[in-house]
Amino acid sequence: MTAPKALFVSSNRIGDCVISSGVIREIGRLLPGAEITVACGRPPAPLFRSAPGVGRVIILDKKKLAGHWFDLWGQVRDTRWDMVVDIRGSALAYALRARDRRIYNRRWETGLRKVEMVSRLMGSETPLAPEIFLDDQARAEAAAVIDPQLTARAGPGPILALAPIAHQPGKSWPADRWGQLVARLKAEPRFGGWRFMPVGGPGDRPPATPALEAAGLRGIDFVGKGDILASAAAIDRAALFVGNDSGLMHVAAAAGRPTLGLFGPTEWWLYGPWGPRTATVASNETRGQFAPIEDLTVDHVFDAVIALHDRYAGATARPA
Repeated sequence: MTAPKALFVSSNRIGDCVISSGVIREIGRLLPGAEITVACGRPPAPLFRSAPGVGRVIILDKKKLAGHWFDLWGQVRDTRWDMVVDIRGSALAYALRARDRRIYNRRWETGLRKVEMVSRLMGSETPLAPEIFLDDQARAEAAAVIDPQLTARAGPGPILALAPIAHQPGKSWPADRWGQLVARLKAEPRFGGWRFMPVGGPGDRPPATPALEAAGLRGIDFVGKGDILASAAAIDRAALFVGNDSGLMHVAAAAGRPTLGLFGPTEWWLYGPWGPRTATVASNETRGQFAPIEDLTVDHVFDAVIALHDRYAGATARPA
């Protein structure tokens, strides 16, 4: 008998891929021994290379006139799928030969968090918690960047990972305030001996620069130093994480790091980090009301970081 075959059409965004990553293990539970093909965007693709049961990752680079969907059709149309799971609700999922189709519908978005909606799509009575599938390659790539900086500068110590970036207007806390926050935390006795590590992609250098400059010799630069899985491995070495509402925020929460997400005019109660060791701070913390993220003060974020530290790190914070 041949192994069951499953197709998982995921997102082109890192955050959405992380949020729906629980689908991978659920496919394996529903179809033991399944050979899973994942189709997703190029930035999040490394997240799936070591996921259990995944044998192939198809990268969907957006093209004009929906050309990427035609490309995907050409690669998957000849397979008889035992299951197709499509969180993008595409027409392609209806056209394929499949014994079981599970296709996301945006009409379901009536106040439930995305993790819960994806779990319902899969028929799970309990939420399918997001997960990061780290591998030795990602850990080695992270170590190759972090360890030399620790050796050359202030030596080992607990790491506070920072993601001062977001790729949608209105989601980015001003870069200069990240610098002010790091300066405040450096002077705080709780963070004596801690290291401050901005994480981001190649284009995130400008918003990360004030934080790195404020960190000085206690800074670790992981901006543009690796793909998303290497960045996840770097974050996994941190004792705490603070970041804008972004894919890296969801990565940190899924990796089990104590995570603080910063929010402006978006629904923090729906899109906040998922997990038991997570918190949010917003420019307006009344549900249904919004304010520009610029209204979020350094004092407010500082207090939230201290609360996160005292609840989840404290004296038990591990060195990197």
